[in-house]
Amino acid sequence: IEGGRHIEIQVIADRYGHVAHLGERDCTVQRNHQKLIEESPSPVLSESERQRTFAAAVHAIRSIGYVGAGTVEFLLDRDSNFWFLEMNTRLQVEHPVTEAVCGVDLVALQLSIAEGHAIPAELLVEVPLRGHAIEVRLCAEDPYSGYLPSSGVFHTFRFPDIPGVRVDSAIESGSEVPPYYDSMIAKVIAHGATRAEAVRRLTAALRGAELIG
Repeated sequence: IEGGRHIEIQVIADRYGHVAHLGERDCTVQRNHQKLIEESPSPVLSESERQRTFAAAVHAIRSIGYVGAGTVEFLLDRDSNFWFLEMNTRLQVEHPVTEAVCGVDLVALQLSIAEGHAIPAELLVEVPLRGHAIEVRLCAEDPYSGYLPSSGVFHTFRFPDIPGVRVDSAIESGSEVPPYYDSMIAKVIAHGATRAEAVRRLTAALRGAELIG
C-alpha cells in the first residue's frame, strides 16, 4: 500500500459495558518498523474517515468484552479504505499526545477502571479536542552504524523550559544508558492551539536541548 497512514484509536472500556474513544493518533513516521513521531489529531484524516475508524474501534472493543485502556490500530490508504492491524491491550508510548488534546490523565483513568469504577459520563460523548499535540521519541542510537542502539553515559541531558512542552524520561545528567533495553531514552511532547504552534514549540525544545554523551 503506497502512501499508507498508520492511524490508531485510543479506547477505554469499563466492566459495565461502557466504551469510549479519545480520538486518534497518526503514527505514520517510522523507521525500522518503530514509531518515531506521533501526533493527535491526524493532519490528514477527513471527518468521515475519522468517524468510521472511531466506530470500528468501539465496535471491536465492545464485541470482545474488553476492560481497560487499549489502542486499536488501522492502516489507511489513499482511497479512504482502512484495515485492522492490531490491538495493543495497554497504554502505549504515545499516550501523552492524547492526554494533551483531551485533557485526560490516562494512567489515572486506567487505574480507576481497574478498581471497578465506571468511565466518567463526560467521556462517553465525543470529547472535544484541545489544539494539537506532537510527540517525538529520542533514542540512544549510532547513525553511523545503521542506527544501532548505543550505550554509554549522558554527561549532559538538559532541555529548555518551554510552555506547552513535556519531557518524559528517566535520564538525567550523569545517567548511564545500559545495552540491555530498548534504545528509547526520552519522549518530547509539544502541545499548541494549532499544529503549527505545536511544531514551533517542539522545534524550539529540540534545538535548545543539550544532549552530550
